[in-house]
Amino acid sequence: MTKRLAILGSTGSIGTQTLDIVAHAPEIFTVEAISGGYNSSLLIEQANRFRPKLVSVAEKHIADEIRSQVPTGTKVLYGDEGLHEVAASTDAELLVTALVGSQGLKPTLAAIEAGKHIGLANKETLVSAGHIVTEAAKRKGVSLLPIDSEHSAIFQCLNGESVKEVSKITLTASGGSFRDKSRAELAGVTVEQALQHPNWSMGSKITIDSATMVNKGLEVIEAHWLFGLDYTQIDVLVHPESVIHSYLEFVDNSVIAQLGNPDMRVPIQYALTYPNRYATPTKRLDLAAIGKLHFREMDFERYPCLRMAYESGKQGGTATTVFNAANEVAVARFLRGEITFLQIEQVIEETLAQHDNTQNPQLEVIYEQDAWARKIAAAMQF
Repeated sequence: MTKRLAILGSTGSIGTQTLDIVAHAPEIFTVEAISGGYNSSLLIEQANRFRPKLVSVAEKHIADEIRSQVPTGTKVLYGDEGLHEVAASTDAELLVTALVGSQGLKPTLAAIEAGKHIGLANKETLVSAGHIVTEAAKRKGVSLLPIDSEHSAIFQCLNGESVKEVSKITLTASGGSFRDKSRAELAGVTVEQALQHPNWSMGSKITIDSATMVNKGLEVIEAHWLFGLDYTQIDVLVHPESVIHSYLEFVDNSVIAQLGNPDMRVPIQYALTYPNRYATPTKRLDLAAIGKLHFREMDFERYPCLRMAYESGKQGGTATTVFNAANEVAVARFLRGEITFLQIEQVIEETLAQHDNTQNPQLEVIYEQDAWARKIAAAMQF
């Protein structure tokens, strides 16, 4: 019997790699629904290849445009309603949440309430509302299966182990596009330079986040919620080769790590097939060919965004929501050429400085603070 999947963000990096796994194992997976935003041509291609029952796009005019170009019987929706339907209203057993940014929160919560297991690639969902999402998953008895390579690594290392016996976990970081540049050298970097990640093939937003180390900060906050660990138990280490995806240290000083080539299809497939493993369309790791692995301590002065992520996480409440929202706006402004690379961190820091934190916020407060942070970050002038 095949596993039925729905995918939010099927035309993005995680979404396309998820469908690549499905294409290599049609006897294991079927696709019930997909959402694809604005990339109508790719979405049409995916719909005709995988024949989902439901397709969702960003806006009505796109839905009207593609309706005649998808298979007969495939329903086409758009906007928030479309995301909700893809997430919660099909026969899918597992939802892959691969949307970019905090827009993944509402449909993920809808899927949890509908009893769907979650393949979580949208880290902003836990960053913005970790206490609500994890409580809902526990109440509904559904699994939050991590797709990020770092969290998948920790998840795999914990197989058969008790998290109570873990003294700390370490998330590895490639260092991003500018890992070999000093602070002074970052002053004039371009968007094109920032988008040249040395190891991973990712979307533009997450690639910029990798260069600022915001992405690792979001992963630290996500790890706190996924594994129930205190922030003092979560470390970050720069590892340029991205072969050790993360590791954990037990109270007896034993260390278990998960290794592999930097290919997102491995953690994606593990989330799709958990607790089973199957062959993947990826290359084997050859440590002899790699020869050496390198590591260096994290420098919080070089990467102040990671420092702010830790600080926001320790404050709790709406601080992490504001951190994430300010960053999303700042990255968008950088990509449009409105601000410089180093001004991304200034936008985040100044937005956080103006924020009045609310502890244990309800969902409506989270949305209010998210909107407030976006307004402040968008209006900030330099």
